[in-house]
Amino acid sequence: MTKVILLFLIILSLSKSSFATKQKADLLVYHCTIYTVDASFSTAEAMVIKDGKILAVGKKAALEKSYEVKERLDAKGKFIYPGFIDAHAHFVGYGMSLQHVDLTGTNSWEEVLAKVKTFASHNKEGWITGRGWDQNDWTVKEFPSNDKLTALFPDRPVILERVDGHAAIANKKALDIAGIKAGDKISGGEIEVQQPNPGDAALPKLTGILIDNAVEIVGAKIPAATADQFKKALLAAEKNCFAVGLTTIDDCGLNYTDVENIKALQANGILKMRLYVMLSDDKKNYDYLEKRGIIKTARLNVRSFKVYGDGALGSRGACLLEPYADKPGHHGFLLSKPAHFDSVANWISQRGFQMCTHAIGDSGNRTMLRIYSKYLKGKNDLRWRIEHAQVINQHDFDLFGASSIVPSVQPTHATSDMYWAGERLGGDRVKGAYAYKQLLQQNGWMPLGTDFPVEDISTFKTFYAAVVRKDAKGWPANGYQMENALTREEALKGMTIWAAKANFEEMEKGSLEKGKLADFVILDADIMKTVPEKLLQVKVLKTFLAGEQVYQREQILIDAPPF
Repeated sequence: MTKVILLFLIILSLSKSSFATKQKADLLVYHCTIYTVDASFSTAEAMVIKDGKILAVGKKAALEKSYEVKERLDAKGKFIYPGFIDAHAHFVGYGMSLQHVDLTGTNSWEEVLAKVKTFASHNKEGWITGRGWDQNDWTVKEFPSNDKLTALFPDRPVILERVDGHAAIANKKALDIAGIKAGDKISGGEIEVQQPNPGDAALPKLTGILIDNAVEIVGAKIPAATADQFKKALLAAEKNCFAVGLTTIDDCGLNYTDVENIKALQANGILKMRLYVMLSDDKKNYDYLEKRGIIKTARLNVRSFKVYGDGALGSRGACLLEPYADKPGHHGFLLSKPAHFDSVANWISQRGFQMCTHAIGDSGNRTMLRIYSKYLKGKNDLRWRIEHAQVINQHDFDLFGASSIVPSVQPTHATSDMYWAGERLGGDRVKGAYAYKQLLQQNGWMPLGTDFPVEDISTFKTFYAAVVRKDAKGWPANGYQMENALTREEALKGMTIWAAKANFEEMEKGSLEKGKLADFVILDADIMKTVPEKLLQVKVLKTFLAGEQVYQREQILIDAPPF
């Protein structure tokens, strides 16, 4: 009897000792397939979180033996991925666009005008601004004139940006406020005029169309958003972004005043979204960051500059080595002189910041790649980026790998432009466009983004466009230039760990591993196995930021476009 009691006491003692050694944690997530996106691309069935970070991933039974948790989350057999990172977007711009007239998907100039009239009837004061029209989607694929826009709003300024932001149309009132006259010239842009017929005594007339740098002449006259408008815009953008599983966004091209406002909203716990901000190419922004140095908090990272190489392909502002196939004699243009780009690269290289340059055309890309190479001097870890890297001459691809230059691409650009890109570029040159696989081979990794609001914010459209390279209707049947499609694993890495690496943040996010931030999403389907035609139907069920649930499917989106 004494031996039995002694044995019982030993077992009890061991049991208490075992329980006492359990580590305390906040949350156990289980009953799921977790794509960790670690170095071996392993999967797990559970993970433990404490203080916003991951303590461990693995088998549920093993984790329960090691951790005492406050809460449990049964994921009900669903699929968990690292929080998606959009490596190229315009978060502030998107938020502001939700406050203005949305012209996305319009099929004609008449439809644009109708939407503007409706918007104006509910918003009766101040400037009318909008964005999203694309003449390439219209039956008449030419830029409109502002005659009808001026007739509708003779006394109220209106400017409507093309979907890519590299062109706009303004009415006479807006042009007058900006002081723009027929015959005005601007470097890195174009103020379009309609020439009179031969023998006509009339003078050249402004059409209202502004290309690239000309857009900002009018844009500079628009009153800045108030603090309340800014906050409202960012919270609306954040809500929609969480709904598609985005937990970090690279905002490409802000001013230092935006950064200060973002810092205040984050410091007060109002704005939760993690942001990687590229400051715009402007002296006041260079002075700001040089004085402060790299800004790094849990939710904000500012260490790079966004430079603007050339325009967009859709508005024929992209700078090409040879003329446009559909506009003989026209090459597009650089937005600044090469000497300016060189001086910026020199300044940035001396201070250890990151240079990120918008480059679309093969001439724009060649110009920037050669300037980058001059200062990077071979292999390095400075992670200077070419944003878009859209049209590359076949002789220039190796410049990316030779100087460790990062191509930051947006797969939905390929599926948006594929209907007319061949007409712009011609059959041979288009083979070097949207060449994501060929670009990936240069460094072995590549971040992916959307460029929203130029494109939809949908993470699944990014994945689908990268892997399937078709539109939502399944066209073209065999995919668009499929030799440059990415694998599903490559696409997921581009939206997570590689995007984090492009931001110097791969040690803290981008994969679900011990010690990293508990930023993750729960999806209703497995994007690694779902048949291609079902990928655009996948939904985010929940989004977590630092272990905190910031979105669940039942919430209603604010003006969120359908997937």
